[in-house]
Amino acid sequence: MLILRHMRPGSGLPWISWRRLITQSCTGNKNLDLTNEVKHRIEGHWKEHLSGGQFDPQNTKNKYYVLSMFPYPSGNLHMGHVRVYTIADAVARFQRMCGKNVFQPMGWDSFGLPAENAANQRGVEPASWTEQNIDQMRKQLKRLGCSFDWNHELSTCSPQYYRWTQHLFLMLHRHGLAYQNEALVNWDPVDKTVLADEQVDANGCSWRSGAKVEKKLLRQWFIRTSAYAKQLLDGLEDPTLRDWRDIINLQRHWIGECDGHAFTLLTSASGLLRVWTAHPEHLKDPHAFLVLRSNHHLSKIEDSSILSVENPFAGTTMPVVFGDNVKFPSKCDVYLAAPSFRSEDKELWDSHGLAFCSNGHDEASLNPGNWELLRKEVLQAATRLNVGGYRVSSKLQDWLISRQRYWGTPIPIVHCSKCGAVAVPEEQLPVTLPPKNSPKEAFLCECPKCGQKDARRETDTMDTFVDSSWYYLRYLDAQNSERIFDSELANRFMPVDLYIGGKEHAVLHLYYARFMNHFLHSCGLSPTSEPFSRLLVQGMVMGRSFRVKGSGRYVPEAEVEVVNAKKNQAVLKETKEQVVMGWEKMSKSKLNGVEPSDMFDEYGTDTTRLIILADVAPTSHRNWSSATFPGILNWQKRLWLTLEDFQAAREDTSPAQVDVNSEEFLADDAKLFDARNFYVKGATFNYRHAHQLSVAISKMQGLTNSLRRTPKHILRHGKQFERALAAQIIMLAPMAPHFASELWSKFVAVPGRLNPASQELQWTEDVLAQRWPDIDAAYNLDLSIKVNGFENCVIKVQRTLLDKVSHSDALDIAFNTESVTSYLIDKKIRTTNFVLYPGIEAILNIYVDKVQKKQKPEKSDDAEALPRV
Repeated sequence: MLILRHMRPGSGLPWISWRRLITQSCTGNKNLDLTNEVKHRIEGHWKEHLSGGQFDPQNTKNKYYVLSMFPYPSGNLHMGHVRVYTIADAVARFQRMCGKNVFQPMGWDSFGLPAENAANQRGVEPASWTEQNIDQMRKQLKRLGCSFDWNHELSTCSPQYYRWTQHLFLMLHRHGLAYQNEALVNWDPVDKTVLADEQVDANGCSWRSGAKVEKKLLRQWFIRTSAYAKQLLDGLEDPTLRDWRDIINLQRHWIGECDGHAFTLLTSASGLLRVWTAHPEHLKDPHAFLVLRSNHHLSKIEDSSILSVENPFAGTTMPVVFGDNVKFPSKCDVYLAAPSFRSEDKELWDSHGLAFCSNGHDEASLNPGNWELLRKEVLQAATRLNVGGYRVSSKLQDWLISRQRYWGTPIPIVHCSKCGAVAVPEEQLPVTLPPKNSPKEAFLCECPKCGQKDARRETDTMDTFVDSSWYYLRYLDAQNSERIFDSELANRFMPVDLYIGGKEHAVLHLYYARFMNHFLHSCGLSPTSEPFSRLLVQGMVMGRSFRVKGSGRYVPEAEVEVVNAKKNQAVLKETKEQVVMGWEKMSKSKLNGVEPSDMFDEYGTDTTRLIILADVAPTSHRNWSSATFPGILNWQKRLWLTLEDFQAAREDTSPAQVDVNSEEFLADDAKLFDARNFYVKGATFNYRHAHQLSVAISKMQGLTNSLRRTPKHILRHGKQFERALAAQIIMLAPMAPHFASELWSKFVAVPGRLNPASQELQWTEDVLAQRWPDIDAAYNLDLSIKVNGFENCVIKVQRTLLDKVSHSDALDIAFNTESVTSYLIDKKIRTTNFVLYPGIEAILNIYVDKVQKKQKPEKSDDAEALPRV
């Protein structure tokens, strides 16, 4: 990279900027076929020249934070990784070319059970196994050509990272949001760890090991996410959230309707019991008691018949009975009965023969006129006593984070026989993992509170969802050893502008990440409550699978003879047994995966990137089939030939046979003016607004068709052809950076430039340093007017004028357009909205209701009988 001194345009003053001089082509001006060998040569030549992340933490004016969900380092990329990171990189490179200060980091979600199990099978430490996998996957991501900002790389299993995860836990603990309680949990007897409900399939088996899940009572650590349930539900209405689509509904369904309040009350068994009620004032009832389902885990403890729960709001102890004959709240196994408020609860009280010793509570205060006051008293007391009272649905439980495994973030708690559970002091963080299979003595320590020597460290580790609930903030300040992150940096660059990942993480991960950001926002560390403005939920990459009918055994494609592909009919080659064909998510167990490295070797990196982006929208599933490859392969060859034809035409020194000022020539050249603007407009919209990258490819292919149809004399003498070809290569660059770089170096080496002084092209710089092509000021764009969603008319407006059109301007235009006014004659306008995509298009939506005509009253028989005058 070289420093060049430039003159600031129009000022005469010098300024210093980093610029990359144009790198010479690796194929020169030879007429070479675009073979795989040539593609590999191109990629080998350009991989060191591709601009990576050039994030400037001081420049906030045009910030763009694009984040793809970080991977678990399994050792090798799969095609799902290739898809998500290619999408993210294409968007990041596009935004850089539009002048944005793009932040695109990468890291590793590196704790978890899979690494621990894999390391155990190989007899190695999980740390060394994980680090080896990270090294391998980092190389593969670099080969994929992604422009990640590796200076901000992080790994959740690094003590430099999990120190701050522990710090975050202690923050939650200080705020009363991290607590320990006994819970009946899903226990995987094979992996010997707790599973969340979502990790147990419909057959009651573990999602990972396949073992039948058991129920086990363990003392666990929880995070009180229910304290933020109402905020998280209301946050889904935040106007900054864009393209969340059905994810909004998934989140809303998970949280539930916050139509009640939850309290955590102390039991006589020294545990905490969650009590949910839609009527907090019922806790003021001195006769209140609890009904638990007969299979509740507390029914199995000794002396369950005398179990009771403290009621600090009435100053009583509530009896507990077990039964299933009450109307429990949805997804709830505790019922709060209030005999002084409900007659059916009084009958229940009498049927159980419950005794009650009055403490002198004024029962007269329980009359309906005081209920609202009682409710407020209960909720205020709950806040003061830190026993809940939060608005929450009956079904939403707190986040169980304890995991009985080694390879995870240690919970920074010390258990002392004298002091109980004591938080580890901040200055002693990180609490690091001991060597694998360490004896119990390794967990003995001194109590931070009383100094007792026989205290022991917590042996449970945290759910890996805790690690990933805040990583997007640490990325901004990944090397900070003094603070969790610089809140000033967060203020400048949060929220994430575009978050890209799979739908499988659209519930739990997003819920936990949103919770953590809401919490940090309440602590003044994050500028917004919602961490992610815009979501791009990409579909899975599906592979063709083959299963033997009857046994269901998966077999490789090589052993199958396809009889009828359209009807999914096939047989085994050897035995002629019937085989069921289908499309399923790629996996090793289904023998339908494709190794990315094989694709890179056979077709090249950029071709693989283009194939993964083409044909279907990023949000749709991608059926991976070699039958779809020729479209991209042929397009690349046509682009390659276009550059060769352009070079040959410009190097032709024979006398010109055409008048460049003739109407015919100017008309042909004008076609390229229209084509350039039309396809730049379409590609830009799909890069920037819709993120339909497959459509952007279609638009670019359309421009290629226009270029290929151009007569030779236009190639040789047409300014608009030169501009259109430049735009073609620039628009290709975010998706195929190596290939576009080579095309550009060939393009700028062609003699006889017709736009040498143009400000739109930086002739001395590589393609990735170019500005994104803009729509010409004189080009006419569309103002579409729609009525009830249907297009009524399209009005052509010059680009310079359209960019200034307001909502009221658009209405004026519509109401002066005959096709609109004639349609609206018998309609009543309900509302209108206006969307302007600068430099692309504008859309005015008019929503109307049909006016019902008043019917004339029918004449009565009496009226008919009246004599005419």
